[in-house]
Amino acid sequence: MSTQKSDAEHPEHAEGGRYTTPGQEYTRDTRYITTRITADGRDGYPVEPGRYRLVAARACPWASRAIVVRRLLGLEDAISLGLPGPTHDARSWTFDLDPDRRDPVLGMERLQEAYFRRVPGYPRGITVPAIVDVPTGAVVTNDFDQMTLDLSTQWGEHHRAGAPDLYPDALRDEIDAVNRRVFAQVNNGVYRCGFAGSQEAYDRAYDRLFTALDWLEERLAGRRYLVGESITEADVRLFTTLVRFDPVYHNHFRCNRNKLTEMPALWAYARDLFQTPGFGDTVDFRQIKQHYYLVHTDINPTGIVPRGPDLAGWLTPHGREVLGGRPFGDGTPPGPVRPGEGVDPAGTAAGATGS
Repeated sequence: MSTQKSDAEHPEHAEGGRYTTPGQEYTRDTRYITTRITADGRDGYPVEPGRYRLVAARACPWASRAIVVRRLLGLEDAISLGLPGPTHDARSWTFDLDPDRRDPVLGMERLQEAYFRRVPGYPRGITVPAIVDVPTGAVVTNDFDQMTLDLSTQWGEHHRAGAPDLYPDALRDEIDAVNRRVFAQVNNGVYRCGFAGSQEAYDRAYDRLFTALDWLEERLAGRRYLVGESITEADVRLFTTLVRFDPVYHNHFRCNRNKLTEMPALWAYARDLFQTPGFGDTVDFRQIKQHYYLVHTDINPTGIVPRGPDLAGWLTPHGREVLGGRPFGDGTPPGPVRPGEGVDPAGTAAGATGS
């Protein structure tokens, strides 16, 4: 998610909290800092444990992908984690959850500082997730699409023993194809509904979203995971949208043909992932709701954060084991959440019904 800019290119965060452009469709600006951290260091940033810090707000679905992948692969010792709070202003995400409101490793109050160290006066959105080079304090990349793939393919030497292969060679073409459709019609589709500037734009986005969700419902009715027999990058990318669907997108973004809980296969699939170590233990429902309902002031001018929905259903049996598959393939689940990286109990499925 980004901050800055109020025009159609950057409607995710706008001056004065305006996210929609009257009469226009929502268009996501996908021009990111595409520098990569690779094993051979060809972009000038080699894989080096302890050198980089992942800045990723739990409120943001794009950032949540990186949090999940980092945990599944066991990269906690190799890449540290900075967690901005759930809200931000027109300038930047801020580290308001940390002591003295500064990131304890970077020493910064705002993520904007890291962008400015890379590009003085950086003119685009200040987005999460971002990976920061700790020695210089400069952002290396905010390309969320490539970032998680590189965590899988470039950081293998530092994966935990038993880490799953989230992007296996034999399945990459299928994973990429599924990801393209899910991004265009689901991940970004909910935003195209929520930030539509006209009835026509909203109607088109709504139809595309639910056509894709119906396709996913059918696809997942007879298979446990989106691609192959184990969890892959495709499941991570879909999960972070599904987990926000009923608490936010159904109401706030008017994606209201039906709730996730009313789509049997998708709801069971989402619960299956949520109850898998590395997924639900990274989710903070309270921060998710606070972000959307407090920051998008043109959509929700009162700033009221809904107390519902009841989230206890995320912990109920899902029954997906009968479809076979092994969550981690030949690997093993990640261990306990690291100290200091756990979700506030108020944000868990058991404790986040109130706001």
